[in-house]
Amino acid sequence: MSGICADRVVVVTGAGRGLGRAHALAFAAEGARVVVNDLGVGLDGVPGATSPADAVVAEIRAAGGEAVAHGGDIATTDGAASVVRTAVETYGRLDTLVNNAGFLRDRMLVNLAEEDWDAVLRVHLKGHFLPLKHAAAYWRAEAKAGRAPRARIVNTSSGAGLLGSVGQGNYSAAKAGIIGLTLVAAAELERYGVQVNAVAPAARTRMTERTFAETMAAPATGFDAMAPENVSPLVVWLGSAASAGVTGRVFEAEGGRITVMEGWRPGPTADREARWTPAEAGETARKLLTAAEPPGRVHGT
Repeated sequence: MSGICADRVVVVTGAGRGLGRAHALAFAAEGARVVVNDLGVGLDGVPGATSPADAVVAEIRAAGGEAVAHGGDIATTDGAASVVRTAVETYGRLDTLVNNAGFLRDRMLVNLAEEDWDAVLRVHLKGHFLPLKHAAAYWRAEAKAGRAPRARIVNTSSGAGLLGSVGQGNYSAAKAGIIGLTLVAAAELERYGVQVNAVAPAARTRMTERTFAETMAAPATGFDAMAPENVSPLVVWLGSAASAGVTGRVFEAEGGRITVMEGWRPGPTADREARWTPAEAGETARKLLTAAEPPGRVHGT
C-alpha cells in the first residue's frame, strides 16, 4: 500500500478501540505495517472475554494492509519488551511507537483510593515509559550499528494534563507527567535519530463519552467533531518520516482544529537581588499577578 508511511513499521498501544483503533487503521491506510497492542480490558481495567486487537487486525487485513495483534501488558517490562520484539521479529524493524493505552478510575480527591491512583498512573504513565524505553534502546543500538533510524514516538496526553480536570486528579497527574516525559525523551533521543512529540486529543472514546456525555455525543447530521478519526491524521504525520525536524512539541487536536501548545515560560518577574520578607514577597506576587495572563480554566469548572 502507498502513503506517507509506506513500509514503516508502527506499534500502537491500546489500539483495540477508540483513538488507538482509529490510529492503527489510519497508519495502515497510509502503508504502514502495524502491531496492534491491546490488553482487552474494560474501563475499570478488568480483562474482557474477546480480543479487540484481533478485530482491528482483521479490519486492516480486509482492507489490504498488514497487521499483527499483541495482547501483552505494556505497563510491565516483559510486555513492553515483547511489543517491540514482536515488531522486529514480524516485520524486521520498528519505526514508530504510538503510546495510547489508558483507562479511568475517576473520583474526587477526597474519595480517591490509593489503589485507583496507582492503577491509573501505572497504565498511563508507566505504560508510556516502558514501551518508550525499550523502543529507544532498540533505536540506540541501530544508530550505534550505523543504521541511522528515522524513528518517531507519539505520546498521548490530554487537556486534563494541560489544565486539570475535576474528579480526575489521578488521570490529570498522569497526563501531565507524560508531557514532562515527552520533553525529556525528545532531548535525550534526538542524537539517535528519534523524534518524540505528544498529542492532547479531544475525541469520543469509552473514557470520554461517559465522563463528558453531552459534549461527546455524535450529532445527528453534519461533521462529527468528536470522532476519534479526526485526531489520527496528525498522529500519522507525526509518526511518519515527513515530520522531520519536529520534536519536543505538544499539540492539541479536536475536530478540524490543530493547536501547537506553548508550555511554561517566564512571565512577569521581580528581582530585588536580596531576600524578601513574607509580607514583601506577598505584595510583590500580587503585583506580578496583575500583569500575568490568567490561567486556563480547569475542565469541569
